[in-house]
Amino acid sequence: MIGDGAGIILIFGVVALIIIGRQFLAYRKNVKIQLKADILGGTFIILFAATVLLLMGRLPWCSCNEIWLWSGDIFSEHNSQHIFDPYTFTHFIHGVLFYALIWLFGKRLPFGLRLLLAVGIESAWEIIENTDAVIGYYRANTVSLGYYGDSVINSVSDILAMAVGFWFSYRFRVLASILALVTIEIFLAFWIKDNLTLNILMFIHPFEFIKNWQLRP
Repeated sequence: MIGDGAGIILIFGVVALIIIGRQFLAYRKNVKIQLKADILGGTFIILFAATVLLLMGRLPWCSCNEIWLWSGDIFSEHNSQHIFDPYTFTHFIHGVLFYALIWLFGKRLPFGLRLLLAVGIESAWEIIENTDAVIGYYRANTVSLGYYGDSVINSVSDILAMAVGFWFSYRFRVLASILALVTIEIFLAFWIKDNLTLNILMFIHPFEFIKNWQLRP
């Protein structure tokens, strides 16, 4: 078992080593990096993140000892414990936003490297999100009153959902990405009274009236 701090250091260290190694091969050794090599590197990062989460004490799957494809009740003990749930859509939005951000500062970078960066960022966030400090903060200040961390299988699914969102923005460009983002945010607000915007807002500065609205049947 390892502590939360060690988990964060490990994931950032491995992501940095993979990206630096890739760039060393590409620019110093003049090796042409194929997209499949970047996908392989991203897969390694995801598997490494899953290993770190296990070492941090996260459950591999739901404590009920079942693996569901979908869990829709965000207030149940099954939330964030199975493969897909309503918050999977917020991770798709992560991918859309990461694509825009990385394109803004690195539009000349090959798609494979940008995808690798996005996977690294999302994997690091999954580690940070599942530290005791962040879990406790979520429980105290957001609608996630019964939240006790993601299962590892859910975290892996979240990273993959981000990658799908990233690819979507690459494939369908600006207008479709904006429409997808807005549609998902509105849909989630009506469906579960939560979305990425509200999640970030309540994490940064909790508002009691929003929390009361979210908890209202």
